Amino acid sequence: MPVSPGTDGGAGGPALPEPVLQANGITVDLGGRSVLTSVDLTLGRGEVVAVLGANGSGKSTLVRAVIGLVPRRAGSVELFGTPLERFRDRARLGYVPQRSTGSTGVPATVREVVLSGRLARRRFLGPASRADKAAADRAIELVGLTPLRGRPVTELSGGQHQRTLIARALASEPELLVMDEPLAGVDAASGHQLARTVGDLVASGTAVLLVEHDLGPLTDVVDRAVVIDHGRVAYDGPAHGAPTEHVHHHPHDGEPARLQPLPGEGVL
Repeated sequence: MPVSPGTDGGAGGPALPEPVLQANGITVDLGGRSVLTSVDLTLGRGEVVAVLGANGSGKSTLVRAVIGLVPRRAGSVELFGTPLERFRDRARLGYVPQRSTGSTGVPATVREVVLSGRLARRRFLGPASRADKAAADRAIELVGLTPLRGRPVTELSGGQHQRTLIARALASEPELLVMDEPLAGVDAASGHQLARTVGDLVASGTAVLLVEHDLGPLTDVVDRAVVIDHGRVAYDGPAHGAPTEHVHHHPHDGEPARLQPLPGEGVL
């Protein structure tokens, strides 16, 4: 695994993964109210980090803030060593939003939706190239939807639709994949397929950052859990050791359930 200079963990210490995301002191206010306060988050190449927390804890706001979808009041973010404000290589970053319960009614097939994820890699608009189609087919295969690639997305189950969104993000061949509650509303089979997909991505060196309430089938593929409680980090350590008292729902005001529609959903 590649290692950046100065990340050897000290004399005789273990080598640390090359950082793909480094966020320090993230502070976010929404609607005149503090949602996050001085939160730090790091992610190394080939690492899987889960951000956990109860409804309203600020976990989704944190992930959106570090990829530039929510403004920060304070704090800094670097993606692949570049300050977020100057980061332009969006094909390196794949984003899977929370799955909408609604339907646009557009009769696009699974393959057509996944092909739209290649836009970040294309310099000019026009027909998809052979490389675009090959990348889309690889992404569809990775999430286990090859038999359904010609099916309209309006005919998919919730789990199949979520896997289509993941494949769309993977089509750009990102080095960092960010997923907001990928297990929400999916069946057990789709959850286990997602766990296998994450395992394959890690083997290829892709870093994965995800938001969840409960890791479920993802527990064994997650390296680190970061638990957010009332806008602050309550735990940052091994996934199997994450405390549960801050993860289940508690009745307090927090982040909005859904912000305004996000630009460029799929691949940023």
